[in-house]
Amino acid sequence: MVQFSVLDVSPIIAGGTVADSLRNTLDLARHAERWGYTRFWLAEHHNSPSIASSATSVVIAHVAAGTSTIRVGSGGIMLPNHASLVIAEQFGTLESLYPGRIDLGLGRAPGTDHLAASALRGKSGRDGHDFPDQLAELRAYFSGRMPVRAIPGEGLDIPIWLLGSSDFSARLAAELGLPFSFAGHFSPLALMPALELYHRNFQPSKVLAEPYAMVAVNVIAADTDEEAERLATSGQQLFLSFIRNTPGPLPAPVKSMEGLWTEREKVALQQNLGSAIVGSPDTVKQKLEKLIKDTRANEIMAVAHIYEHKARLRSYEILADLYQLNGSNGKA
Repeated sequence: MVQFSVLDVSPIIAGGTVADSLRNTLDLARHAERWGYTRFWLAEHHNSPSIASSATSVVIAHVAAGTSTIRVGSGGIMLPNHASLVIAEQFGTLESLYPGRIDLGLGRAPGTDHLAASALRGKSGRDGHDFPDQLAELRAYFSGRMPVRAIPGEGLDIPIWLLGSSDFSARLAAELGLPFSFAGHFSPLALMPALELYHRNFQPSKVLAEPYAMVAVNVIAADTDEEAERLATSGQQLFLSFIRNTPGPLPAPVKSMEGLWTEREKVALQQNLGSAIVGSPDTVKQKLEKLIKDTRANEIMAVAHIYEHKARLRSYEILADLYQLNGSNGKA
């Protein structure tokens, strides 16, 4: 059975506050738990006026404290931004507080621009090339094989996922026999090659006997195709601001993007966001079924950059209803 989960960045909307965003994140997580979603992940990004989840471990604690059964984790922690010992201790603390509910998804990108990455990484100058060594170090802290002990953390069985938007982490996850999550919501062109590489090269491990692949994808659902397409313009405008290097909070939706973008910008958006699944329940179900068949995904992680919180809740509710998650979607 395909699992369904939620990826959130605590979006900061135009006219809203960070406090509003964090309250809405917890509210969404509570609804997702009630609707039967498997996990609720938060993503680490920095220096972005549209994202409030930069202190990811803190927001995970906020969500886990306000829910009771849904798995909560990182999608992901950008490991080169941190000392491995710190992440072992943070997630050891989370697992000790909320046993059996914490996931540790790891990425190697900075999750930000070069200037902020330099501020985060300081003199270490990490650029992700030593990610395999840093990952091995982190796992060694959890297993108690380091001269310095991670307390909390040592001896805890915290599921580690590798996240990626290219073939690097796909290859590493396959080699280590770890679950893999691909960022199809912003790198759709590399999705199929990365998943094919992961499945083809997977080596069974103590963690997994068979490959387990998750696909993150933009899903905007509404009662009609027209309303879903209107809601999707918020994310399109946000991406347009990234292209123009004029970042800001998540904007309100508009009737049409025509006149707001150039032809070149439209093509760029379609390349990065063209795989978004946007529409009425019937449209969403049809497109998702094709995605699941094509990718052989074990799990879909839905991303929804929607300005209106009620509309965001409704989008996830429609998805849950389509797959009858409540009471039938096991907690993996």
